[in-house]
Amino acid sequence: MNTVRLTMAQAVIRYLTAQKVEIDGEIKPLFAGCWAIFGHGNVAGLGEALYHVRDQLPTYRAHNEQGMAHAAIAYTKTLDRRQMMACTASAGPGSTNMVTAAAVAHVNRLPVLFLPGDTFATRLPDPVLQQIETFHDHTLTTNDCFKPVSRFFDRITRPEQLLTSLPQAIRVLTDPVECGPVTLAMPQDVQTMAYDYPSHFFAEKIHRPRRQNADRGELTRAIELIKQAKRPLVIAGGGVHYAEAREALDALVSTYHLPVSETQAGKGALPWDHEQNMGTIGVTGAFSTNTLAAEADLIVAVGTRLGDFASGSRAMINPEAKLVCLNVASFDAVKHKAQPLVGDALLTLPELVDGLAGWQPDEGWVAQAAKLRNDWNKTVDIATTNRGTDLPTDAEVVGAVNRAAGERDIVVCAAGGLPGELQKLWRTRYARGYHMEYGYSCMGYELAGGLGTKMAKPDAEVFVMVGDGSYLMLNSEIATSVMLGHKIVAVVLDNRGYGCIHRLQQACGGPGFNNLLDDCLSVEGGAPKTDFAAHAAALGARSEKVGNIRELEAALERAKASSISYVITLDTDPLVDTEDGGSWWDVAVAEVSERSEVEEARRRYESYKARQWKNQ
Repeated sequence: MNTVRLTMAQAVIRYLTAQKVEIDGEIKPLFAGCWAIFGHGNVAGLGEALYHVRDQLPTYRAHNEQGMAHAAIAYTKTLDRRQMMACTASAGPGSTNMVTAAAVAHVNRLPVLFLPGDTFATRLPDPVLQQIETFHDHTLTTNDCFKPVSRFFDRITRPEQLLTSLPQAIRVLTDPVECGPVTLAMPQDVQTMAYDYPSHFFAEKIHRPRRQNADRGELTRAIELIKQAKRPLVIAGGGVHYAEAREALDALVSTYHLPVSETQAGKGALPWDHEQNMGTIGVTGAFSTNTLAAEADLIVAVGTRLGDFASGSRAMINPEAKLVCLNVASFDAVKHKAQPLVGDALLTLPELVDGLAGWQPDEGWVAQAAKLRNDWNKTVDIATTNRGTDLPTDAEVVGAVNRAAGERDIVVCAAGGLPGELQKLWRTRYARGYHMEYGYSCMGYELAGGLGTKMAKPDAEVFVMVGDGSYLMLNSEIATSVMLGHKIVAVVLDNRGYGCIHRLQQACGGPGFNNLLDDCLSVEGGAPKTDFAAHAAALGARSEKVGNIRELEAALERAKASSISYVITLDTDPLVDTEDGGSWWDVAVAEVSERSEVEEARRRYESYKARQWKNQ
């Protein structure tokens, strides 16, 4: 057997470069790059290995470990999980900084390979710098934090362990069901140990999507349920994108005049102006879709995990409605008492088209859906119109940015109040024109995610919409975007605090407390007014502050003409959001309080809990 002598780190990198993927008939690298912040836990092992393949596997240097992992997550999400990236950081805080991002990838079922440096396997120099000593278990290191947020975890304590571990890692990263983050903890001494690896281990391997047909029995039962329905509603989730089933969904809903609602992850499954697109569903959804969900006698959920925001915490959907759940993962297909239909959406949706031949929903239902859709679109027009005030609402800002965006441009956001406004109000005809991280709703994802999105779609203009709170949490990848030449346009909405949670606090009967900067403990003069434009300029971007929507619209044109990242900031109203359409969200309210407002909020809460119970 032919062998090649390599260090463990060199073997990892050689194996990664041998993995390829076929996309639209073209063979491309499965791993488009490796994000790395080097330290004593990875610089001499993985760093040395990456140097020798930098033309095949580019190494990107970031400014924050969590930020670089967010960029990797956004990259693969934008490309429907077909290509991905690896991330490596030093042992200690460098690696634990990536744990939050691993959770983001896990919740959103997105593939990222984490290669955190680890302490010495030999333990001879213990305790080393940044090592956590666990008194009761010497096998534990800080990298064990990755275990609950990884779909696959291994610690490589011998070079030859790669022979069995790496194939399993790639299997998970490319599997449509198990897809998610993989962590291979890398003790720094083992990274540098050599082994005679079989040459065939590094042979090129081309990956293609695995597609699973639905079980015949499940398909038959699903078709029977749909044929019995008179008032059906389709929920399109992120799995429609990952299965590349957008055209198949279009064929089904257009043939049978089925109203369609979209989740945060599913938005863009149909063009916004498609006759069957009713808008988005749930807590931050449209009144058109939520009205239909409350009256439907059947829900067909396609590629969604039916989280609480999509289902209105299980209190919005008609409790008498039947549910058919088409999902490649049986874990998701059986939720909410559903009739599971486990299978690939691209293969299964056409089978539904054929199996439903001769059936149609009630004409009155189709007409009601069309009217609700028309009424909702008028609501969006009104909400996004410039009122001409000097303290615009988030909705007005969304409207201005949406009007500036081209047909194949992309908006990126993640947390706070903006996801609700964007889900309701953003209009896109482009399948990937809407990029929202709302599975984990991770503040700080936005700017780094915009960078990763731009790397995946360099020909698109990428608009990052971010609140002042998220900006202050993680902004360093603005400098990375300038350094790498991947331009983003960031619009910072400054409402001086966590406006979304302030509104939620008040809805639960609480006073303004510790959310808006005016309500926080601070010195006598109050919290400082952050100059976001000056800060962004200090990071190398072009920037400006504007005072109203008219000025924002002009600034967006300058931003689009810029060759480097451009940051625009403006003050917005923290108290106003678009209330039309939203449904209840289960946020527990105190049973006992000295405030009458809390007691009243608790009574409202209990009334909704009664509705929720009917859907169990």
